[in-house]
Amino acid sequence: MMIVNYIGAFALIVLGIYCMVVKHNLIKTVIGIGLVDYGANLLIVSVGFNDGGTAPIFNLEELTQSSFFVDPVPQALTLTSIVIGACTTAMSLCLVIMIHEQYGTLDTRKIRRLNG
Repeated sequence: MMIVNYIGAFALIVLGIYCMVVKHNLIKTVIGIGLVDYGANLLIVSVGFNDGGTAPIFNLEELTQSSFFVDPVPQALTLTSIVIGACTTAMSLCLVIMIHEQYGTLDTRKIRRLNG
């Protein structure tokens, strides 16, 4: 079942890179950046998952040699990445709005031509 998560994560990353490289609309480029971010988050969470593991909340009396816990570090990294991704997306969209107000278009080919 975990192979589906890996395939989905790589599909999101590849689709996001495709959007960033091939598309000439700035909104689609920002969407591509978001897709890469979501794919990386899914990959990090999938790597940190242990089948049959429990939450790493325990007392010293409960801790035994057969205790099997899920690693909390990838979950913390993903939570941080979600916050950073939201801020990056908001900042990118603000820049897209400013570019549209300045040049009157969102097509990168035309903006590059107007810039000289």
